[in-house]
Amino acid sequence: MPRRSDIKLTKRVVDALRVEKNDAVFWDRELAGFGVRVYATGRKVYLVQSRGPWGPRRVTLGRHGELSCDEARKQAALVIDRIKRGEEPEPRPPEAELTVASLAGRFMRDHAGTRCKPDTAATYRSLIENHVEPALGGMALEEVGRAEVAALHHALRETPVTANATLGLLSKMFRMGEAWGLVPTGSNPCRGLRRYRTPKRERFLTQEEFRRLGRALRDLEEAGRTWAPAVAAIRLLALTGCRRSEILDLHWDDVDHTTGEIRLKEAKAGPRMVPLTAPVKRVLEGVPRSPDNPWVISSGNGRGRLGSLSYYWEVVRERAGLDDVRIHDLRHSYASRALALGESLSAIGRLLGHRHVVSTARYAHLMREAEKAAAARVGESIGVHVKSRGK
Repeated sequence: MPRRSDIKLTKRVVDALRVEKNDAVFWDRELAGFGVRVYATGRKVYLVQSRGPWGPRRVTLGRHGELSCDEARKQAALVIDRIKRGEEPEPRPPEAELTVASLAGRFMRDHAGTRCKPDTAATYRSLIENHVEPALGGMALEEVGRAEVAALHHALRETPVTANATLGLLSKMFRMGEAWGLVPTGSNPCRGLRRYRTPKRERFLTQEEFRRLGRALRDLEEAGRTWAPAVAAIRLLALTGCRRSEILDLHWDDVDHTTGEIRLKEAKAGPRMVPLTAPVKRVLEGVPRSPDNPWVISSGNGRGRLGSLSYYWEVVRERAGLDDVRIHDLRHSYASRALALGESLSAIGRLLGHRHVVSTARYAHLMREAEKAAAARVGESIGVHVKSRGK
């Protein structure tokens, strides 16, 4: 039988109970057999222990917060009475141990599934399935410390981008765990771990490379060697500076010819408008359209949207001789061309849909190069008239 206690369990008392390391049970002084188990993570679970005709029984009632102390006391009295009479107490099943895998499941269901865009959720799912769960999934949350997270980060050092993304995801998972009351506040094991430095990759297409890209698209299109909507998607990426997901997610209803704009409802930084320029209009006019399919970039069967451009881009860049160019570099090249034409960083930020100016600041060095070139042209023009004698 549980020992008698000198405390009466009330909401205020249970809220204040803490343990440093191992979990402990605190019993109520008035109702023998009624207690609460307190874990080092801060989780608290009401339980009953009593003896009946067939020996002692221990029953879990529910978690503090989901079950009030008064409700737990009433349930405990009924359960104790049933145990003493030899009846089944009808307990709740024991709570499953809180592991990294269970936290990941809740994170995907309650956060990524409701707050994140599909592409982001898919990235999280891939990181969890390929890296987080194999390394840490079976560990209890309270067992995961900086050493365990650092070991996982180090194991992925050959792919620093993936390593950093995994660390960022774990940190976000534990922050959500704190908000949900699953781990103590301030216990995030990712705090203070340094991420690997990753080289910034900047690749901008030259005017000649844009010509080669256009020629490759036309040749493949005329030969019927690639899917026409995929060719249109690549052209739209080059002409708008949009992200790949923004073009693939585009509906025909998003194209507003009256206002001359494309509405991006699912843009990364929130809904925004993209100017419907004459070249963009020409591309859209050439896209096959089905009355039963709302997507601009349709799939091969014509019943949904195209899932990926990776295969088509490989074909196009091989034909154009642009082996080191990623499809995302079309966005960078759009910004580079805008700077070369004299657009300001703030204007380019609006064109690209950047929420923060720091995102556009990466192109500042290109602006300085454009300013130097402009200064050289102006200087040459004026220098004709004010040059030194004999020079």
